[in-house]
Amino acid sequence: MFKALDLTYRYDETSAPVLDHISLDITPGSFTALLGHNGSGKSTLAKHFNAFLLPSGGKVYIKGLDSSIEDHLPLIRRTAGMVFQNPDNQIVASMVEDDVAFGPENIGIPTAEMRERVDEALKQVGMYEFRTHAPNLLSGGQKQRIAIAGIIAMRPEAILLDEPTAMLDPRGRREVLETITTLNKEHHITIVLITHHMNETIGADRLVVLNKGQIYMDGTPREIFTHVEELRAIGLEVPTTVALMHRLNQAGFALDLSNVTLEECGDAILKAILEKKGNV
Repeated sequence: MFKALDLTYRYDETSAPVLDHISLDITPGSFTALLGHNGSGKSTLAKHFNAFLLPSGGKVYIKGLDSSIEDHLPLIRRTAGMVFQNPDNQIVASMVEDDVAFGPENIGIPTAEMRERVDEALKQVGMYEFRTHAPNLLSGGQKQRIAIAGIIAMRPEAILLDEPTAMLDPRGRREVLETITTLNKEHHITIVLITHHMNETIGADRLVVLNKGQIYMDGTPREIFTHVEELRAIGLEVPTTVALMHRLNQAGFALDLSNVTLEECGDAILKAILEKKGNV
């Protein structure tokens, strides 16, 4: 789906590289989270995957298309849609269904098919009942789901999300994350998610951690989050479940840090407490 080969990117010729010889392959239908502190290069990398930015060196391929070839750009941008932090910056119409129709209309989709696409996209994000509402009356989480619907209506094979929950409250973050997960698991859309909320990455297939423009770690959430101290050394935290177990381990427990979900964490702690009582 996405392939970066020795990718380097500089914002100008005299600056240090924001991306420094990165090679990465993201498979179709996968859910990948990009993590890193501010300035690590994660947003810059994601923007290469829909040719919003072009390499200073190396190559990027999107579904086999070389992003440096100008004739490829329209198809690349229809293949990989992008959702940003602030949904207000992506909402352009005064009615929800008109906003979702904006993209398909601009690429010349016939009216009947456009109607079908809009309805389908709104249903996929759970916002069909709000189709005649004014977007400015919706909550932050609902607005972000409308922004995602606008991308879905373009029928992309992948969606890149650059901190889509950064401006949302916990409920809005949950709504958007559930939408993203459903699109990936049920509709097989490739997802690349950038987030500062580590709990949001637990359901990803893969985590790629960037530091100083290079890949620092690459693996499953269960693998990556066992490296608590290494992540903290580059300014990243682990999910609250893992942080709790790590602290208990420092107090004398021997909990497996690969138990990342709330249920797994609770079961592991309860089992450890019962075992300690049994040994008293």
